[in-house]
Amino acid sequence: MNLMRKIAISGALALVAIFILLVRVHESRAQQAPAPPPAPPAPAVASPTTSGTESGIATFQTHCMGCHGNPNVPRAPSPDVIRQMSSDKIYEALTTGVMKPQGDALTDEQRQMLAVFLGGRPLGSMAAGDAKDMPNHCASNPPLGDPSVGPQWNGWSPDLVNSRFQTAQGANLTPEQVPQLKLKWAFGYPTGLSAYGQPSIVAGRVFVGSDNGYVYSVNAETGCVYWSYQAKGAVRPAVTVAPISGHGATKYAVYFGDAHANAYAVDAETGQELWTTRVDHHFVARVTAAPKVYDGRVFVPVSSSEEFSASNLDYPCCTGRGSLVALDGNTGAQVWKAYMVPEPKPTHKNSRGVQQYSPSGGSIWNSPTIDVDRGVIYVGTGDGQSDPVPDTTDAIVALDIETGKIRWSYQAEANDAFMGGCNGKQRTDNCPKVNGPDQDIGNSPILRKLAGGKSVVVFGMKDGRVYALDPDNKGAIVWQERVVQIPPGQEHTFAALLNGVVWGGAADDHNVYYGLQSGGMVALDLATGKTVWRARFPVAAKLNPDGTIPSRVTIERVSNSAAATGMPGVIFLAGSDGKLRALSASDGHVMWEYDTAHTYDAVNKVPTRGGAINSIGPSIVNGMIFIGSGYAVTGNAYGNALLAFSPQ
Repeated sequence: MNLMRKIAISGALALVAIFILLVRVHESRAQQAPAPPPAPPAPAVASPTTSGTESGIATFQTHCMGCHGNPNVPRAPSPDVIRQMSSDKIYEALTTGVMKPQGDALTDEQRQMLAVFLGGRPLGSMAAGDAKDMPNHCASNPPLGDPSVGPQWNGWSPDLVNSRFQTAQGANLTPEQVPQLKLKWAFGYPTGLSAYGQPSIVAGRVFVGSDNGYVYSVNAETGCVYWSYQAKGAVRPAVTVAPISGHGATKYAVYFGDAHANAYAVDAETGQELWTTRVDHHFVARVTAAPKVYDGRVFVPVSSSEEFSASNLDYPCCTGRGSLVALDGNTGAQVWKAYMVPEPKPTHKNSRGVQQYSPSGGSIWNSPTIDVDRGVIYVGTGDGQSDPVPDTTDAIVALDIETGKIRWSYQAEANDAFMGGCNGKQRTDNCPKVNGPDQDIGNSPILRKLAGGKSVVVFGMKDGRVYALDPDNKGAIVWQERVVQIPPGQEHTFAALLNGVVWGGAADDHNVYYGLQSGGMVALDLATGKTVWRARFPVAAKLNPDGTIPSRVTIERVSNSAAATGMPGVIFLAGSDGKLRALSASDGHVMWEYDTAHTYDAVNKVPTRGGAINSIGPSIVNGMIFIGSGYAVTGNAYGNALLAFSPQ
């Protein structure tokens, strides 16, 4: 951490040198002496007021990058070197170790979230998350069946085109049975704060990642645990199970990515590591969306945390950029890598003399969409961070699946250079000339074939625009519809720009269904874009902490920005209030509702609670519904629950 210019740079360098020396001494002693008794684990569920990494990177950029990452302080360890340390070691250094003087300038929550961001997992998770310490081990671990046989939800969507629609055979659940859905079991992620991993279900097993850095294999019927694998960072993306060769008797691998931009293959039956590859070496690079596996290759989308608070004048803004990386599924070797923006070049120095760069941005926050017929893979990209902004940001980009070369792109929002901390008095000369509307395309493009044989690529924007593009005409617009009505005079307000589509929709043969950040859901005709129906959910008054009604009643805003999930006759949608709903696909009326935001008696005896559901949708397989509960972008509606439902 830097001394925030309160202590001379020489003093900072001395502390850095001591820090490096002590770390090396500690590592040397660890190799020569028995390991000390483990420290007591952190509480199973902590309660920060802000969950996720957003506050952690803001603290790091604001308080630490005067030294770490500053070219004027070359001896300071780079941010990437620090990120390879565990969260617990970083927190220890800030509270009782050599960096305590810098840590004392922070609140304890800032220290915790800083450690969580840099280490890539909650405090105490490495010790607490292992399945070997859980009481609900499965009695046996039989050979894993062929993932392609039988009902499955494998990855972000059960298909390559990201329809998020389960077939009648795969669902094995009728609309008449949906109102009878009851909780069958709950599984708790130890130390978890954000249950943001969407479960994949194949061969009767649930495979799911967690923010504690572990991937779990769980029996779909009972919730007993087969194994866990400890990754190097939090595992947010859905995982995919696919065949692998060249690793002895292993037939199937689980493929996924983590918060440190590592990609993995582990044995799907045993959890043993097969290979790991770091797909990007920028310190803010991460994998937040599910890789796609097709024809022996693993396509890994890379995103970035850079835009959260790069306005700090000590920060050399901005060099992070999104990419799609194709790996050999058997070895992890890179086949090709396609960056979404050109290589950043030095542009000017800011008022503190720190070099600035451009272009940057273009994160891929969504799982790629495979177009087998055209040999193309589609991704949606995020905004830029610095001027000028390339036309491949806030865009749908179509890449050749064999080479990674861009065939065409469609930009939905031009000149969107966005950076957190660039409004009002916080604005610095690191900021873009005009701070953009932050219109990242976070949802996966949906490829659907219409009744006449024509195909469309459908996606939504945060401000409520929904598009259908023609994949046979270089992404020409087929139709465009605005699904959020903005009052006159409020077109450019922050609330208006972030009221639409965020994490994705579901599509059957006729309609596409999107949940809205402003609340509710809309169904659009795939051929025309016309609204078929619109659903609005009742919202509750915000009560006092003791449960009483306040003298002035305020309405709690509920976001339904999580991804939708479909099956014949039914669409499922969750919300920031923790409620999971099933809607009629024909008219949008609510058929079933369950409030996930409460505590549970988990099968693995971990203190477990549900909370907000702000990103993922449920997975539907063989008569059961699976979903994680507890991802809140901000606020305290955190949770660590994996829930399974079935008709009873």
